[in-house]
Amino acid sequence: MRGGSASSGLRPGWNGSNWSGQTLICSSTDHRRRECRTPFNGRPALVENISGTRCVEGVNFGGGNGMMWVDQGCRGRFTEGRGGGWGGNTGQTIRCESQNNRERTCQTNFRGRAVLVRQLSGSACIENRTWGQRGNTIWVSNGCRGEFAQRQGGGWGGNNPGYSVTCASENNRRRTCAWDRRQGRPVVIENLSSTRCQEGFNWGFDGNSIWVDRGCRARFGAR
Repeated sequence: MRGGSASSGLRPGWNGSNWSGQTLICSSTDHRRRECRTPFNGRPALVENISGTRCVEGVNFGGGNGMMWVDQGCRGRFTEGRGGGWGGNTGQTIRCESQNNRERTCQTNFRGRAVLVRQLSGSACIENRTWGQRGNTIWVSNGCRGEFAQRQGGGWGGNNPGYSVTCASENNRRRTCAWDRRQGRPVVIENLSSTRCQEGFNWGFDGNSIWVDRGCRARFGAR
């Protein structure tokens, strides 16, 4: 292992990790390597990059067999990658890439809603803005390159794939916005403020509502 690796005796929530169902947040603080126990056995796949540093598998995060590591300032929300609950019955993922900022359409055999499981580009992949789904195809644009999988039933996704809530902290004050818990767990799908919205820092979820604070303004959707 590289320098700064963690000692043994790991436990949930240890060393910057934060569990939520079958996902967790794992954080490299001060650009040091951290190890986090995972609630799954497969390799980790990035669901949401919540650091200024882009998290790239094999460069500043990786793992498997119930453990993962992050390094060099990577902080993200992770779920199980190929072979886990995000790839449909076959564990299949589809890579779709926008070259030269042009729109591209990629054929899939997904029968349900697609989800981004790994961002490959420096350009942000934001659903309904730089990527989306049309029937059994995925489109990407504006430099978004990513790996996509079919969302499994009973996971994060809700009953309404178009469901979203916009919540805004005005004048840096805390605000609470109602969330339909039947839709699953919210994630930021579009950051609307100059302030970066980071879960656990300036926004969070308590089961029935979303709270935002410190200038965070974002549109939240179910995953």
